[in-house]
Amino acid sequence: MAGFSSEVLTTNEAASVTRVPLKQVHRIIDAGLLRGRVEMRGGSRVIVGSGLVGLRLAWLTAETLTPTARRRIVERAIANNATSVVAADPLKVDLKPIAAEVKTGLTRLRKAKAMVTRDPEVLGGQPVFDGTRVLVHDIADMLAHGDTVEAIHSAYPQLPLDRIGLAADYALAYPRRGRPPVKPVWRTAPSKLSRTVRLDDLPAGS
Repeated sequence: MAGFSSEVLTTNEAASVTRVPLKQVHRIIDAGLLRGRVEMRGGSRVIVGSGLVGLRLAWLTAETLTPTARRRIVERAIANNATSVVAADPLKVDLKPIAAEVKTGLTRLRKAKAMVTRDPEVLGGQPVFDGTRVLVHDIADMLAHGDTVEAIHSAYPQLPLDRIGLAADYALAYPRRGRPPVKPVWRTAPSKLSRTVRLDDLPAGS
């Protein structure tokens, strides 16, 4: 898809951006569905370019298409960064809505990174909201455990509402060191549907 060729994301960042659970990100990579769009850099996997759209597509179609059909349509989707509609007879999928979701995720992650500062003199260099001493991961933990954005804002009025929500994006992309990442608030299992290839009927997966 146009606009993604310069993107290089770690698997954690990709999970945050695409709303695909991290375990499924690795399973999709291990299955070879993103071949040519996964590289090793610094000893870690990264997903590049249209692989992000392919990742989201692979997740959405996991329970909708047969493994062969799923592989074929994902391969077509990531083969050309400029393609907006992919076809692999008899399947045809409009990638524009999926690409829009990924772009939204990328925008959210950029905003989340921009609101965070790290200073060795402040709480040992842990990520905090800019201009505060409030730990981003603490707010993300509160969200993951059911606290509403409004309730958190009442407790931390110095935090704008939109920044509170972005804490979850940041924590998923950059987990707290030494602790397993919390379950993201948006994570739900995709519902089972009858087999179809219409994008509107694909499970939400987020």
